[in-house]
Amino acid sequence: MADLHIQIKRGKGAIAGQIASELRDSIRGGRLTPGTRLPATRDLATDLQVSRGVVVEAYEQLVAEGFLISRVGVGTQVTPKNARGVPKPRDAARPRPERRPDQRPEQRSGQPGRTPARGTSYYGHRPTSPDLSHFPRERWLAAVRHVLTTVPSDALDYGDPGGVPELREELAGYLRRVRAADVRPENLVIVGGVAQGLSLVLHVLTQQRPIRLAVEDPTSHRQVPLLRRAGARLVPVPVDEHGLDVRRLSGDAVLVTPAHQYPTGVVLSPPRRAALMEWAYAGDRAILEDDYDAEFRFDRDPVGCLQGLAPDRVILSGSVSKALAPGLRLGWVAAPPDLAEAIRRARGELDLGSPVIEQYALAHFLRTGGYDKHLRRMRREYRRRRDALVTALGAELPEVRVKGIDAGLHLYLELPGGWSEPRTVRAARELGLSAEAVGPMREAAGPPAMVVGFARLPAHKAVEAVRGLKVSMSGQISD
Repeated sequence: MADLHIQIKRGKGAIAGQIASELRDSIRGGRLTPGTRLPATRDLATDLQVSRGVVVEAYEQLVAEGFLISRVGVGTQVTPKNARGVPKPRDAARPRPERRPDQRPEQRSGQPGRTPARGTSYYGHRPTSPDLSHFPRERWLAAVRHVLTTVPSDALDYGDPGGVPELREELAGYLRRVRAADVRPENLVIVGGVAQGLSLVLHVLTQQRPIRLAVEDPTSHRQVPLLRRAGARLVPVPVDEHGLDVRRLSGDAVLVTPAHQYPTGVVLSPPRRAALMEWAYAGDRAILEDDYDAEFRFDRDPVGCLQGLAPDRVILSGSVSKALAPGLRLGWVAAPPDLAEAIRRARGELDLGSPVIEQYALAHFLRTGGYDKHLRRMRREYRRRRDALVTALGAELPEVRVKGIDAGLHLYLELPGGWSEPRTVRAARELGLSAEAVGPMREAAGPPAMVVGFARLPAHKAVEAVRGLKVSMSGQISD
């Protein structure tokens, strides 16, 4: 079933009418294609934080207008081109209910009595780590089995280095529907994650001329060596509570994380988005958009990607690393036609393309609704864990300012003035928390802060972890 990009303006009129209008525009604009299955009214109501009756009213209105059809046992879907019959599900086989795989005691996160090695985290490898114990193993296995029993033998040969057509088709539909992107299959290149996507984009851009690349400050310290190795000269630009400070931009291109900035967690504000578009068009500049953490939103309406506003200026990168698992190494780049073709050629020259079985499996997973279902499930679970950690911090450490919690898998914690970043991070890691100091991510000076991941922290362990941190930091003085 489809996850949906729907924006609701509270206090701006009937919510049911707004939902119906958003869906109607998505169908007319092609983001919701004929035959697309919509979420159950209860699921969509939960996602939008409205009553179920409001969603029922919106669906009924669009059924009456002929945009949707609803059938018992099939659900609600966009009216197919041939509406005389309801399309049969593509895969009638139902996978068995998912089971969490058995784990050896040393593999389980946060087991009672476990003493981690000094300075190591067992609630996540990184603050952005998803909970991999929830990876939908059985559904993914069903997708792989489907691929191996249905694709022709020739499909396993060297293929298009830009990616298998089936995956690009499904991804284009998903990005239009959920991220409000303006993308077609031929403008997509399948890559081994955002890191490889950015490397390829910069490789192509720097072939034309040396690139001065504006980057957010602070930014992920893991990304900086990658960008420099790709040939970019980095120009730090400050980030504040509204996102990247566009007034201070300089360079030939800019790399931004507008949906959820790392590490601060801020969302690029609408005025800054508009200013960024003006900057790009005024100087014939490129915007590299890392659509980081866009799927996991909790307390706000979804924010569409920048690429949908300026597809001729914005190069969109994304992956399944947070939604499914980093180890799959599956990502994508959406670029203007000429640049997409250059990136595809560069991918072919680099390593001939991504593994095809995994690409077909992801296409099947998207087509049959497994991806959307998994995202809805994990969105609810991550929200529960985030709420538990935020509540515990507010009760036990009110002097710590918690920011960047509307979306994503981590918190941004501004520390009291007398606290030391390195010492606080060490204490957090010794308690098993996934934590990183913000200082090494900055060019300009800033208040002491750290990021803490919550995706792998069980909700019932949050109070224990925060109380441990409170004890460790009692009476701390700066290093």
